Amino acid sequence: MKMILASSSPRRKELLHRLNYPFDIILPDVDESIIALDSNPEQYCICLAEMKTNDISQHYPHALVIGADTIVVQEDQILNKPNDRSQAENMLEILSGNTHQVLTGVCLKWIGGNIQHTFSEITMVTFRKLDKRDLLHYIDTYPPYDKSGSYGIQDWSAIFVKNIEGCYDNVVGFPLSRFYQEMKNLGINLLDSISEPP
Repeated sequence: MKMILASSSPRRKELLHRLNYPFDIILPDVDESIIALDSNPEQYCICLAEMKTNDISQHYPHALVIGADTIVVQEDQILNKPNDRSQAENMLEILSGNTHQVLTGVCLKWIGGNIQHTFSEITMVTFRKLDKRDLLHYIDTYPPYDKSGSYGIQDWSAIFVKNIEGCYDNVVGFPLSRFYQEMKNLGINLLDSISEPP
């Protein structure tokens, strides 16, 4: 079975590589701005994941296409990728001392296998009260402009995190364990043609 990851995220690529199952990466061409940020957060990220898979699978009907979108939500407000330094600073101040949700919507589509399946994973993340100097150092040293909520838990911002409830990989950008189980539930066992680790 040919598998395609419809994502430009280096973190998703890294996570999926852990399964040692071969896959290609093809970047989808979608306009994410057509979905309103005041949508239901779960529906928002699932809809974006579906847009990505639909864009790629129409050209590759015989491949299983994986689309995903990860967002940060604080009190029903979607904190997307920041456009500039000021926006990043504001987002981190909103998250400071609070518990937020990290949602990933995933869509699996295989036209030839008659599969279109979506699911979402939620992880609760609690931040410590952030020191202004730490916050600004992070923004200046680890530019967060490609990260929802303005942070990447796998980098220096790990020091912001007081507690995680749920899947860590989901916060990084892809709920690997849940994905594997959902695939098995669909009758697809990646072990059937998995490659041995190097």
